Amino acid sequence: MTNPATTDRLSDRAAARIRWARQLERGFVLAAWALLGLLAAVFLALFAGVLQTGWERLQPDFFLTFASRRAAQAGILAAWVGTLVVMAVTAVVAIPLGVAAGVYLEEYARPGRLTTLIEVNIVNLAGVPSIVYGLLALGLFVRLLGLGASILTAGLTLGLLILPIVVVATREAIRMVPQSIREASYAVGATRWQTVWQHVLPAALPGILTGIIIGLARAIGETAPLVTIGAVTFIAFLPPAPFSPEAPFLSFDWLWAPFTALPIVTFDWTSRPNPAFRPNAAAAALVLTFLTVVMNATAVWLRYRLRRRQLW
Repeated sequence: MTNPATTDRLSDRAAARIRWARQLERGFVLAAWALLGLLAAVFLALFAGVLQTGWERLQPDFFLTFASRRAAQAGILAAWVGTLVVMAVTAVVAIPLGVAAGVYLEEYARPGRLTTLIEVNIVNLAGVPSIVYGLLALGLFVRLLGLGASILTAGLTLGLLILPIVVVATREAIRMVPQSIREASYAVGATRWQTVWQHVLPAALPGILTGIIIGLARAIGETAPLVTIGAVTFIAFLPPAPFSPEAPFLSFDWLWAPFTALPIVTFDWTSRPNPAFRPNAAAAALVLTFLTVVMNATAVWLRYRLRRRQLW
């Protein structure tokens, strides 16, 4: 029979440990909130400074004029157009390859050493500094393939940069789909491809779209790879139009055109000794920040709306 005194001592020890654990949890939560508040305060202070410096330059002329050696006449027309077309090429390169690779690794690849090696390398590539991708693009696309410092080179470079992110996001989204959905599909005679295409991918679509948009939001602000491949800092013309009045009505000459982007002009204006360019740099940074916030907000909105339609 258990001694009542021993039982009381054990209960007191357990209660003391529970109290200590609760105090430790409260301390951790308070420290986390304090750090979060500190980071938010630093971000708001920096953003307020940039907003105060560049707000006056956010006029229609700033968006509709080209770069100039005079700060008051300089604009970001070529920069934001270049950013949009580079992002379009990046999306075309990264999204199909990333989603297809994620589906294959999660649904079709057999477990083994080769599959494990590929998975480890993909996860490691997601954390490689962007300058490494710029050096790779400089040697492969610019020099070996002779694509030059073009929109196509920039899109391929940023596509490789976010490709691991898209693959990892696709795999995680597919992994969250309940196995019962697959089993129910197989039970009614569906093939593996029909199961993946008609059931697994629609169920994983919110997570996949979120990963894609977050990856594009990262790519839109990258400067180091574009500088490495030789992006133009001063450009006073737009790429050729993608449409032609003559058959076949499509033109791909714009892919080989030189380009600039919002991160490039921001870096260029910031590094100039003339202080008159600092409002321009701040205004360009505000535009870039706005685009990034819009893309992340779109990812959250799509994830919320699509998940509401799911039944599980």
